[in-house]
Amino acid sequence: MKTLYLIRHAKSDWSDESLSDFDRPLNKRGTKDAPLMGSKLSDKGIRPGLILSSPALRAKTTAKAFAEALSYPSDSIHFEHELYACDVETILSLIRGVSADIDTLFVFGHNPEFTECANLITGENIDNIPTCGVVEMRLKNDSWESIGKNSAELRSFDFPKRYR
Repeated sequence: MKTLYLIRHAKSDWSDESLSDFDRPLNKRGTKDAPLMGSKLSDKGIRPGLILSSPALRAKTTAKAFAEALSYPSDSIHFEHELYACDVETILSLIRGVSADIDTLFVFGHNPEFTECANLITGENIDNIPTCGVVEMRLKNDSWESIGKNSAELRSFDFPKRYR
């Protein structure tokens, strides 16, 4: 079975107004939350077959923290420019292009698109994926190409605030 994890980047730092949105780093809380949530998945024995990430600094840093916690080589993360400032159809298109031999896919990116995408795929009504929130979905049809409306069931929804 194919399992998809949509993961919103950890909390970013807004203190330096001279930085572009793309270049915002994680704040103190974000640098703690990303490894925490990665370790929660690692404790469950979850291992990604592939990690796709927005190249925005906050998403990239989050993806690398998860990769480290999950013993996934950070140089194997695929940074997809299409995941930054995109729409839901772009996210779905990238997922549809994943190789059939990948069973567990992690995708790191941004809201509101990630919440919209999770709701479309599962038919659920998640109000908001908070920063560093992790949505786990199991595809109903064992094919990335089939991802779309109501094509997966929500397996879990976790976020850092549960552990504070």
